Amino acid sequence: MVEIKAAALFLITFCLSTHPTSGSYPRAQNVTWKSTNFKTILTWEPKPSADYSYTVEFYAVNGDRQRNPHCIRSPVTVCDLSSSLTDLNAYYTADVLSEPPLGATSDHIEFPHTSSPRFNPYKDTDIGRPDFKLEVSEDKKKTTLYVTDPLTALFKDDRQLNIRDVFSDQLQYKVTYGKNKSSGKKVYTSKTNVIELSDLDRGQSYCFNVQAYIPSRSIDKQLGEMSQTQCSNDDNPSIFEVYSVGVVAAAIFLVLLLIGLVIAFTVVCCKRRKKALKSGKEGMPLRDV
Repeated sequence: MVEIKAAALFLITFCLSTHPTSGSYPRAQNVTWKSTNFKTILTWEPKPSADYSYTVEFYAVNGDRQRNPHCIRSPVTVCDLSSSLTDLNAYYTADVLSEPPLGATSDHIEFPHTSSPRFNPYKDTDIGRPDFKLEVSEDKKKTTLYVTDPLTALFKDDRQLNIRDVFSDQLQYKVTYGKNKSSGKKVYTSKTNVIELSDLDRGQSYCFNVQAYIPSRSIDKQLGEMSQTQCSNDDNPSIFEVYSVGVVAAAIFLVLLLIGLVIAFTVVCCKRRKKALKSGKEGMPLRDV
């Protein structure tokens, strides 16, 4: 009798381990917000097996729970909530629920879930790098940078918003610049998209980087991604800036080869001349005394 009970218990345990009930679904792990220019994605692990799926619920502080229709009973581990977080100043939390797969039923009311950290779109989204155009005045006394505000994932009245539309006068731009191929750098902060710099040495090449700057945010979120580097032209460039190293090396080789040929030709001519003079003297008849 004892052996039969033990065998039955083992069989039940084996069945439960190979075919988990809804209450034994694995919890989501590493639930993380990833957001740039208000393109906000919730990610987590692990990828589910065929036995279960994930559903995302999100809510603002003191707000009702909501669901994104694309993140219900889903077999993936990402959920795009960009258009769902409509109050940019609210603090949101998301719960990732482990549920039966799409089409399956369950008698359970509550399922295992994992909560995300709190997220505030206005304060926490990263700002991408801006583009800018560089222009040097004809008299070389002033350099102007024309900065383009990065676009966001937000729309209003069928128009895509840029970061200036969202942050308004809170948005500034920080310019880092210095002479080309020099380690010394200067920083200039502007509240506008047209940035004029006049403290530059005339005729010198300068390199510039631009990044969004929002001083009202926490220190680790104040600066956006740095732009690609752009450099102004040098009025007196070195030969290595005009031509590549290979071209300069080839030119030096040709000059040395030409000098060598000239020297060799001169030596040959001198030897032939000496030889001709010597032969001429030996061939002359002796004069009578």
